[in-house]
Amino acid sequence: MPDQRGEVLDAVMIRRCLPHRYPLLMIDRVEQLECDKRAVGVRCISSNDPFFQGHFPNHPVLPGVLIIEAMAQTAGVLVVRTLKLMDSGKLVYFMSVEEARFRKPVFPGTTLYLDVEKERNRGTVWRFKGCAYSEQQLMAEAVFTAIIMDPQT
Repeated sequence: MPDQRGEVLDAVMIRRCLPHRYPLLMIDRVEQLECDKRAVGVRCISSNDPFFQGHFPNHPVLPGVLIIEAMAQTAGVLVVRTLKLMDSGKLVYFMSVEEARFRKPVFPGTTLYLDVEKERNRGTVWRFKGCAYSEQQLMAEAVFTAIIMDPQT
């Protein structure tokens, strides 16, 4: 993974950027943030996470859609910090997911690094490439788009 550069955000700052709360807040911290370029979020997967009760209780595996959600939340923080929307009430919504690939299963005890890079943006629509890594191994990847909206519209 690239050198650590840019801003670091803890859980308190993430909650100011995103509306998500337990159990659907999927990132614990942001270790790198370069506004308008990329961010690296971190999620420590615990056997106590609630989805493991039903997602293969005898062989717990993190659902792939939650890996993509964690990438999207990392991208949401990137958008909010880039546009200085913290505490604004604006929301970043998924529009599409493409080219999703799940390379290796993610088990409890894994630390996921969610490397998200902005490919482009046009107005309120942003496109990202995201990769999830653990110990330098690619676990999942996807291309996705999101839109910034005011929840009243």
